[in-house]
Amino acid sequence: MATNETFPIDLSRFRPLTLDPQTKTLTPDQLEQLAANVRLCRDAIVFFTATGAARGVGGHTGGAYDIVPEVLIADGFMRAGKAYHAYFDEAGHRVAIQYLLSVLNGHLPAEAILHYREAGAHLPGHPELGHTPGVGFSSGRLGHMWPHVNGIAMANPDTAVFCFGSDGSQQEGNDAEAARMAVANALEVKLVIDDNDVTIAGHPSDYIKGFSVARTLAGHGLTVSEGDGEDLADLYARMAKAMRTTGPVAEINRRPMAPGIPEVEGLPKAHDVVSVEVAKEYLAAKGHTDAIAYLDAITKDPNPHVYLGVGEEKSSNRNLFGHAVNDELAKMDEATRRSTVRVLDSDLEGSCGLVHIRKAHPEVYISSGIMERSNLAAAAGFGMAPGKQGIFGTFSAFLEMCVSEITMARLNKCNLLCHFSHAGVDDMADNTCHFGLNNFFADNGLDDEDPPTRLYFPATGGQMRACVARIFHDPGLRFVFSTRSKVPSILDESGNELHGEGYVFSPGKDEVIRDASSDGGFVVSFGETLYRALDAVERLRADGVDVGLINKPTLNVPDEAMLAKIGASRFVLVAESLNRRSGLGSRFGTWLLQRGFHPKYDHVGTHREGCGGLWQHMGHQGIDSEQLQAKIRELM
Repeated sequence: MATNETFPIDLSRFRPLTLDPQTKTLTPDQLEQLAANVRLCRDAIVFFTATGAARGVGGHTGGAYDIVPEVLIADGFMRAGKAYHAYFDEAGHRVAIQYLLSVLNGHLPAEAILHYREAGAHLPGHPELGHTPGVGFSSGRLGHMWPHVNGIAMANPDTAVFCFGSDGSQQEGNDAEAARMAVANALEVKLVIDDNDVTIAGHPSDYIKGFSVARTLAGHGLTVSEGDGEDLADLYARMAKAMRTTGPVAEINRRPMAPGIPEVEGLPKAHDVVSVEVAKEYLAAKGHTDAIAYLDAITKDPNPHVYLGVGEEKSSNRNLFGHAVNDELAKMDEATRRSTVRVLDSDLEGSCGLVHIRKAHPEVYISSGIMERSNLAAAAGFGMAPGKQGIFGTFSAFLEMCVSEITMARLNKCNLLCHFSHAGVDDMADNTCHFGLNNFFADNGLDDEDPPTRLYFPATGGQMRACVARIFHDPGLRFVFSTRSKVPSILDESGNELHGEGYVFSPGKDEVIRDASSDGGFVVSFGETLYRALDAVERLRADGVDVGLINKPTLNVPDEAMLAKIGASRFVLVAESLNRRSGLGSRFGTWLLQRGFHPKYDHVGTHREGCGGLWQHMGHQGIDSEQLQAKIRELM
């Protein structure tokens, strides 16, 4: 960590403007000050988001950088008492502007944001109400903020309420519903949209041809205005007019993403945090030598724990899913692939491993934008006929958005293979709104469903490949989960890879990783928690504790033989990173009781809002090796 705790860009040069929307144009002095404020804020955002890149905790630069002009103008209306004082933002990843405003408004010292996205810094990757001083709302899942803002407008009918949106967020179906409600009720919502034609996976003009934010919103009945978001005089005039206009108004501001940042302007990679080198180039051109020196002094904070029972190599299971699917597609001729398989992405192809399918087999691939519900349903519909299947992928956090579509896919007996990456909390500086905790929501079928729904969470790269190979052609709904971070291989007691060459995955069957006697006890785990549990078990066994470890890669199917084995032991601990209330732990104990087994029982899982950082989240939730060891000793 850098030792210099002085913010290296002079934010005292910021001069806030108080703006009356009844004034149609800015004076030359106001325009000059606004331009100076924009430059200062953008420089600060490039710098402190790059501290996240330097520490390896990631972040987002481009979106927050983009919307500085419109946010500062709205801030001027708020200071004049003309608008509700909250910077509601649909795109929660643009949180850097929220943190900077918290500093400029006196809620945070400038030095605080030097620790952007760090563990325990209360500056997570998406805003959380009550988490960071000066942040007045929680956001992060696209399509959820505008409907919320409608309610704020209903509660405050005598003032305008700003909602900052984007061309990406407007792809979500929730926003169409919000638009119709705002128009029908003449709500004083002022929607301000950054239209930069960029999302994570590409350019909407390429993958959603025919879609127009302006035409769509006008079709819902909003008053719509378009213009150049970098023309500050025109931007002010349009926003002031929106304030003087009764009812909902959409201001659509066109600009390339991250204008003025070398190497990333107009490119999808600007969505993420700028690299340290790009930031340094930008800051050098602006004369911020102290900021560059600060970045140079930052060191990463890797996990110091050395895990026992695992191999040295690590696998990115979220990427291996795509490679494993390709292995199966390669066994088909092109005509068969075209007629029997369709893969739908929701703007996260690089994060979910689907990019590998697109590159190898574009004939079966559809890039379909930020429309999780529609895309899952379309994939399911493709797989409704026997012999066909749809494939879909997104973050595990967004599974919750698709529960109704999953229900209908089940009732229509669709053949659907889904990959939900970024499950649990491991390696997730994006924080609580992006935790993939409620994965069991996908298992919402009744006892007599045919074909059955199956949930799989492979623990290693070898198990991921074997799992996909085995279940690829199974009928019904199959959900495969993975984590953002890499996972090591699991070694057997002889030091060999448990899921190495020749391994065959058996759906519904649990695996004994380390055995124990009937006088001992067992830990039951899966996914990225398994290797942490293995470390805890290995350390306790070395201390003479009789404890074993079971891997449960098929989450929602009781393995009768293993339940009998575990049920005869002294104690059972389920360790997982899913929701402690709705995960495996709450279900596994019921299975034991239903079969007449009464070992001492407990379960640990995610139960707290996030803390930022990466690997630190597991310790924050009590699921790291040290705390698992302590919990096991409590059960002995």
